[in-house]
Amino acid sequence: LDAGLVLQIDDPALFSEWDMHPDWSMADFRRWAAARVEMLNHALRDLPEDRIRFHTCYGVNFGPRVNDLQLEQGIEFFFKIRAGAYSFEAANARHEHEWRVPQRFKLPEGKILIPGVVTHSSPIVEHPEVVAERIERWASSAGRENIIAGNDCGFASNAGNSEIPTSVAWAKLQALGEGARIASRRLWPR
Repeated sequence: LDAGLVLQIDDPALFSEWDMHPDWSMADFRRWAAARVEMLNHALRDLPEDRIRFHTCYGVNFGPRVNDLQLEQGIEFFFKIRAGAYSFEAANARHEHEWRVPQRFKLPEGKILIPGVVTHSSPIVEHPEVVAERIERWASSAGRENIIAGNDCGFASNAGNSEIPTSVAWAKLQALGEGARIASRRLWPR
């Protein structure tokens, strides 16, 4: 932070831990998550929130993922974390519908959402128009000033393997850039 960089906290467990405990009730998850957020905030105390990003995801597996925690079940914990921006999966087929969640949960002042608009969960490279449409949906739900387009998760855990070759990861990032340019022209017309 002293060097002017933004600190990103990667904590996939905040959401993916749900899948590790099929016996948990939602109350069990909420108690666990509240304790995790309290510990994280202790570690982040005295640091400027606007220079911190928080990321969670549902893991990097290519499995069916039919039991993922839904964004609306965990979003309240985002806003308790001492961070200015929150990155999460939103482009994979299991979570693409969640762009409506900000309509039901008030985004705190000064907070930014970073929904994934390209996914690490499929080797298919998104078309830039699809990326633009995803960005536009999130902007319509949370406000265009409150959104930064991101990727669902890092490709480092997948790049170079048989599911997501490095060339595909780069192509997805290129689609992200092209889609962001398209969406920006539509969201901020001259």
